[in-house]
Amino acid sequence: MQGLTEATEQEIQHASEQSSGEVQGELTYLVAEDLKVAASLLFQTYYDDELLQKIFRADKADYDKRLRAAIREDLTSFWESGQSIIGIRDGGTLLGVACLTRPGKSFGPGRFWHWRISMLLTAGFLSTKQVMEKERRIQEAMPDVPYHMLAFIAVAPQYQQQGIGHLLVEAAKSAFQEDPESQGIAVFVTRADYQAFFKKRGYRLQAQIEFETLSGELLFYPKEEAE
Repeated sequence: MQGLTEATEQEIQHASEQSSGEVQGELTYLVAEDLKVAASLLFQTYYDDELLQKIFRADKADYDKRLRAAIREDLTSFWESGQSIIGIRDGGTLLGVACLTRPGKSFGPGRFWHWRISMLLTAGFLSTKQVMEKERRIQEAMPDVPYHMLAFIAVAPQYQQQGIGHLLVEAAKSAFQEDPESQGIAVFVTRADYQAFFKKRGYRLQAQIEFETLSGELLFYPKEEAE
């Protein structure tokens, strides 16, 4: 995956023209050499996430190592199974990244066991178990149709409030539309400002999920909304 399709590029160009006009970046699918930088950007973004702090035990030593390991293992499994990792860059600088997965298709039991073993060795048993439980609850709350999941989305701190997050969401929407079977995109968010961000862009409440004493919203952007 070297770049977004021509149709996708046209849609993103339109979205860029409607944004603040401050963004001067190129949207593209990331290659293997980009994964280390993408992992670093995701770590910065999700370090203070309350849910991940609970899952990876921020109150214990080496929280940063467990979180880094989990992000690294996820990105590796995404890449190896051909999931979409979209980035926006300005020259050699990665401004933002979005990871779009398709649960159940090229992302099933084979990948799962490899990921599980790696996670056990790096993040530990308890954290691995809690991640699995979170994913189980999310999948149970989704309708039994093919769909995509926005697993991660991040914008570098110094480039926030410049429309990059909007462009990444639009890129993810265009990418899922290239799959004729997928019925939409889901995202699980616990922060109120993130919930408002996605709802403003057409995502609807699918389910309220309580996990680790935190309440989160599973949001869904259905295909008919994009048509």
